[in-house]
Amino acid sequence: MSLPDRKYEIVLLGATGYTGKYCAENIVKNSPTDLRWAVAGRNESKLSTLVDHIKSLNTDRLEPGVEIASLGPEDLDVLAKKTKLLITTVGPFHKYGSPVVEACARNGTHYVDSTGETPWVLEMINKYHDIAQANSAIIIPSCGIESACSDIMVYLIVTLIREKLNVGMKNVTATNSVLTSLPSGGTLATVFGVFDHYGIGRLIESSKPYALSPIPGHKDELVPLLTRLSGVRYEPDLGTLTTGLAAGVNTSLVQRSWGLLDRGNYYGQNFHYKEYATTRSTFTGLVTHLMITFGMAALAIPPVRWLLKMFVHQPGEGPTKESTAKDRVEFRAIATADTESSERATAICGFNGSAYDFTGVLMAEAAISIVRDGNKTTAREIGGGILTPATLGQAYVDRLRNAGVVLEASMLAR
Repeated sequence: MSLPDRKYEIVLLGATGYTGKYCAENIVKNSPTDLRWAVAGRNESKLSTLVDHIKSLNTDRLEPGVEIASLGPEDLDVLAKKTKLLITTVGPFHKYGSPVVEACARNGTHYVDSTGETPWVLEMINKYHDIAQANSAIIIPSCGIESACSDIMVYLIVTLIREKLNVGMKNVTATNSVLTSLPSGGTLATVFGVFDHYGIGRLIESSKPYALSPIPGHKDELVPLLTRLSGVRYEPDLGTLTTGLAAGVNTSLVQRSWGLLDRGNYYGQNFHYKEYATTRSTFTGLVTHLMITFGMAALAIPPVRWLLKMFVHQPGEGPTKESTAKDRVEFRAIATADTESSERATAICGFNGSAYDFTGVLMAEAAISIVRDGNKTTAREIGGGILTPATLGQAYVDRLRNAGVVLEASMLAR
């Protein structure tokens, strides 16, 4: 069945889960009024209750269909053939996501998810990139707060430098300057599960900056010894920075975008990306760095993971909307142009709301951009495959802005 003949434009799988509900709400709030879409999952009663809830949020949208489907290959094959694009929030993705990617890649169905599991993304690239590209399926994992915000912000600042100076970048340094949300049960289950499934060796291998890049990377910038030991550095216009919990995940995705966009030429052949977290002082930065370093080491020990699982939210649960009403997410970046005078630019990506609400926006708008703006995107020019949020380009940026996301870039005075 060709894409124009399919019953739906978008199907949301896992719609009744914690992140899935946020995504469904954002589709209803911000989608075109004539969007044909559906929610999918195993429990018809829960899906019907969700549909009743989201209908009340915006009455001028088409009512979503309800599709009952398991994660078995036959159900997923049928579901993938019914829609132009499938969003899935069913994680951990290393446990439940692979058959969904396979069904979409084989049926030429576009795909979006919210994973932050870099070892799994690398596995999917190796298994399904060529199949997806052969079938013109645009597969975009990591389209949640990890790592779409970093990826699209870097694209925005690189595009500004290209427009103003027509050169590439020397480097981009980014930081998540504000992140007040607590993790959901699904997020914590994923962290534990990734360690259980892949082991420390594959985690280290997949966390290298160019692990996901389609082209070889170059030698990384030399980091001073004191910075490597303490995790703390100072960056003009960003302040005091320290080790970021998701820095490795985000860096590998940004570097994949570097390799996908004109084989590194758009961002520049000398492009380097570093990500950190904002901290109040050198002392708090050192403490944060040590906590993350030793915390990750502790998670490599199975009894520690077993003990921690007893004290966290269960998958499907998370902070209440009331407790996240005043949350804010904000990323900032500083870029240096690859010129003798090293002109600099700054960018911001911000959202008023919880990290999971933001993830819902990022996924929903990516999906709508793929099905409605396809010919305007680099993803379509590439021809499909396992790509990145940045390959959706300016069309995606515009949709995010219309959905309430702050995305701005400007040149800094010399």
